[in-house]
Amino acid sequence: MGPDEMREKAIDLFEKRLHCSQVLAMVGLEKLGLDDPSVIKALGAFGGGIGGTGNICGALVGAASVIGSLYSRSSLEEKENPRMWAATKAVMKHFNELTAEHGGINCCQIARVDWMDREQVKQFYGNADSRRQYCIKVVGDTAKALGELLEQEAEYLAAKKAAQDEAKK
Repeated sequence: MGPDEMREKAIDLFEKRLHCSQVLAMVGLEKLGLDDPSVIKALGAFGGGIGGTGNICGALVGAASVIGSLYSRSSLEEKENPRMWAATKAVMKHFNELTAEHGGINCCQIARVDWMDREQVKQFYGNADSRRQYCIKVVGDTAKALGELLEQEAEYLAAKKAAQDEAKK
């Protein structure tokens, strides 16, 4: 799945009402060839900006979680790849640029919804002219950027492996 396909799939999933955090993780993990429903489930708590509080946009959290899935460790016995930091910074830089027009990286700045107010939530989902259109764009553009970054990382990892294999000869 290429970056443009990731964008389209992310938008489709978001429009079907998966949380933005789950959507980014789902398309990112699929790109990596990973399937872990428990990760998708856990990321549900980041919808609406960390539990509906309006804090950090879940799309950013979901994208960062994919980078962690690629480079972090799951036990003390494993080593963490320092590329995790550079890749996460790249995601963060792109997200800052993408959301600057909204005033920041927080859900409350992008969606401008009080997720605890039932009427605002109905308006967000029910009105085609609501700020949901901005969230759709942020989700799609973040998925595409994540796809591009993952392709760059795959190229880097392949080149590194080829160099290691060559050195063993």
